[in-house]
Amino acid sequence: MKLDLKEEIDIPEGVEVKIGLGVLTAKGPKGEMTRILRGPRVSLEVKDKKIIISAQKATKREKRLIGTFKSHVTNILQGVTSGHVYKLKICATHFPMSVSIKDGVFEVQNFLGEKVPRTRKIKPGVDVKIEDQEITVESVDKELAGQTAAAIETLCRITKRDRRIFQDGIYIIKKSEKIRE
Repeated sequence: MKLDLKEEIDIPEGVEVKIGLGVLTAKGPKGEMTRILRGPRVSLEVKDKKIIISAQKATKREKRLIGTFKSHVTNILQGVTSGHVYKLKICATHFPMSVSIKDGVFEVQNFLGEKVPRTRKIKPGVDVKIEDQEITVESVDKELAGQTAAAIETLCRITKRDRRIFQDGIYIIKKSEKIRE
């Protein structure tokens, strides 16, 4: 059965949203973010401090697309107002591991006694801070923050050793929080 569907998302105070040709741009206190949100028979518009996602005579495909767009928009609004934060913990029991950031490159030295440091480039738009045994990854874009945190975690992946004994590495301990409605 085809129905007319409409989802409304409130725009928080201090956030400016523009929609043009399927491109949503949001500007808030933490920064600015742009995302392409195009879909056949799904429209986006801003009215009375609300973002309206709607579809006329929506099929299952449009219903799924409306849900996806709603999630993207809420993540964008959360990012420009409060940001997305991931926390990682450094665990080094066998060898004293040192972690540093140099010129946009995350570097782990002496991981399990290795002589060659393990490195990973930090994506632009992501802020990584190291405080004692905790790493904080912050960004306006949830996907960039999550990808950077996952890249740092997989940088210290252990292979060919018993994971129950060798628990050294860097692990995600807190992810960005979801907004429940």
